[in-house]
Amino acid sequence: MSRYVTAIDIGTSKVVTLVGEQTSSGVKIIAYSEGPSQGVSRGEIVNIKKALDSLIPTIESVKDQLALNPDAADYHIYDVYVGISGQNIRSFNKSLRRNRSNQSELISDREVLSMLEEMYNSKVEPTEQIHYIVPQSYNVDERMGETEIAGMDGKEIEGDYKLFVGRLSTVKQCTSVINRARLNVKKFILKPIATAEAILSEDEKELGCAIADIGGGSTGLTIYYNNIVRHAAIIPFGGNSISEDIRMVCGVSLKNAEILKTAHGTCVSEFAQENKFISIMDKSRGTNKQVAYKLLASAIEARMCEILATIRHEIEQSGYMDKVGTLIFTGGGAQMMHLRTLAKAVFGDMEIKVATAEDKITRNSADAASEPGASTAVGLVIKGFEYES
Repeated sequence: MSRYVTAIDIGTSKVVTLVGEQTSSGVKIIAYSEGPSQGVSRGEIVNIKKALDSLIPTIESVKDQLALNPDAADYHIYDVYVGISGQNIRSFNKSLRRNRSNQSELISDREVLSMLEEMYNSKVEPTEQIHYIVPQSYNVDERMGETEIAGMDGKEIEGDYKLFVGRLSTVKQCTSVINRARLNVKKFILKPIATAEAILSEDEKELGCAIADIGGGSTGLTIYYNNIVRHAAIIPFGGNSISEDIRMVCGVSLKNAEILKTAHGTCVSEFAQENKFISIMDKSRGTNKQVAYKLLASAIEARMCEILATIRHEIEQSGYMDKVGTLIFTGGGAQMMHLRTLAKAVFGDMEIKVATAEDKITRNSADAASEPGASTAVGLVIKGFEYES
């Protein structure tokens, strides 16, 4: 296993570059840098130059941090693990059946892996690419629904797989940005999968849970049950949608809308005081604008209700609604005041939590890595070490 892993998360609202070190006590984030993102819309790069200009400063900052670390000063960033998302990610089930010439011979790990590799050659639309495949279960002769079949015998194996597919253009655009930064994409990792890896405990994966990563341009959703990824989706609404609604409803600039959201926002209008106003500078007119707390909260609540309703719909469509006992929020949008209260109203008896990657990294990691908005980036490092092993 490599001692260091570099990961890059190019999001709609921010870009993150970070380096993790594999230590005896776990993964330590030894360098971390983030900056505002440009040229990205709802998780997809639309302007290569703007995205590159956003990325370069974070790379340089991480290099400077490494140079000050005596143990990592000789480590040179080149191969990177990169998060991939986009609003057009879709998933579907597909089966593969294989007859075995010698049924008394035990099924090997290599045999199971070869079936997975064959699935990666499945036909998809010419404009699409398979990002990730998760085996769901296997049937070996009359033994149905097995999850671990290495070591069994039998004459026929049937595997059921979940395939996650996205636009080929999304990969090409992202590759172009990384290559222009003089780096090499070692592997693309589906962002919802990376986020789940940074947040979920083994018990949560086994018992059944969903994790919603509310980012700037989109919300990533992942569902686990019985230690297996059962569903993943990208919902094309996030924190930027909330800011845009505030801009329109409150009649302020997008910059001021973001300030109002982060400094004064709540997603439950019932908690906003009547007849109380926020004074914010309108630079175009050179005057202060008065924004009612109630109006601000109403704008946030309406869009957040839409995001939560879409999450609920995705969980229902996955067929695992009755298996998901816990819904866990992370990402920058998870910091919205009273999110758990609103989510309880939408999801009823389901347990609602807000989490970060703090438990998956060592305590002496970079401080920013423990923030909700860093969960995906940290997950990319953790998955990177998994692929390196």
